[in-house]
Amino acid sequence: MYKGRGAQIQVKNKFLLHEYVQEHIEGIDEYDEDAPKTKYIKIFPKTIVNKVTSPDVGMEYSLNPYQGCEHGCIYCYARNSHEYWGYNAGLDFERVILYKENAPELLEKQFQNPRWNPKTIVLSGNTDCYQPIERKLKITRKLLEIFLQYKHPVGMITKNVIVSRDIDILGPLADLNLIGLHFSLTSLDEKVRRKLEPRTATAKQKLKTIEKLSNRGIPVSIMIGPVIPGLNDHEIPAIMKAAANAGARSAGFTMVRLNGQIGQVFENWVPQAFPDRAEKILNQIKGAHNGKLNDSRFGMRMKGDGRMVQSIHRMFELNKAKYFKDIPHRPPLRTDLFARTTKGQIELF
Repeated sequence: MYKGRGAQIQVKNKFLLHEYVQEHIEGIDEYDEDAPKTKYIKIFPKTIVNKVTSPDVGMEYSLNPYQGCEHGCIYCYARNSHEYWGYNAGLDFERVILYKENAPELLEKQFQNPRWNPKTIVLSGNTDCYQPIERKLKITRKLLEIFLQYKHPVGMITKNVIVSRDIDILGPLADLNLIGLHFSLTSLDEKVRRKLEPRTATAKQKLKTIEKLSNRGIPVSIMIGPVIPGLNDHEIPAIMKAAANAGARSAGFTMVRLNGQIGQVFENWVPQAFPDRAEKILNQIKGAHNGKLNDSRFGMRMKGDGRMVQSIHRMFELNKAKYFKDIPHRPPLRTDLFARTTKGQIELF
């Protein structure tokens, strides 16, 4: 297996007529798939805030400072979006990272638009805003500075402990009830985590980060995303208990769905990663989606269907009631504090 990568293959991009392939494993066309380092490519979008129309994801607007993700999570639903950029959902998704250096400028332009009415904008509706290159580029940090400056509500979804670097901004946002943070926690088993999401932090580090954020008063919920039957579904009680002990306020989960080329990437990966239970995992995923690896129906695609799924939902609800029952409900993020003034005036106050 390619060390440090989730996907083990390149898959066809359905939008491209031509592609490079390796005809044989030896000979004059042989090349080393693992030799290229991660590439970072600057792109220049004209807008940065996206309207979300899906009824399943629970957000109205999203903002993604990066396309592609070096975390390498094998199950990531965002893999297919890389095809729109001329790359593929396999190794390309992890090795070619597009970054939007002008994102903070575009966000401020959005806020200055007199037609903009404040609504929660979620960072990482697609790929993680705190992936490894964020340590250097600090695009997400600059975005958070804009959110705080304009007192605009922001949601975040991440699985990277780099988020704790920005407590000095997240804390003041939390004091004004302008931030909601969802932290992805998929497995407490390091053998599983290293194969499932190879370039992420350990579960122990993630739990310490949740505790650090919570101690500052930053509201953190966990997302067990995704639940993969036959692989991590049995961990739901332990994950919820550990997260609650670390200070998480709530929990949610999604069922794995292998839409588009992700199915091919996953089917190639699972017998290499877990040869002893690959068939069981694939069959149970299909059992959760009406006999297929993916069910595209709104309302069902992220929840799953069938008796096995019902038992997973029941187990989740019982443990949520057990570990999060005494935590008070947090009110919706505020929009009434939004301050749109002439650019430059905000610093005077």
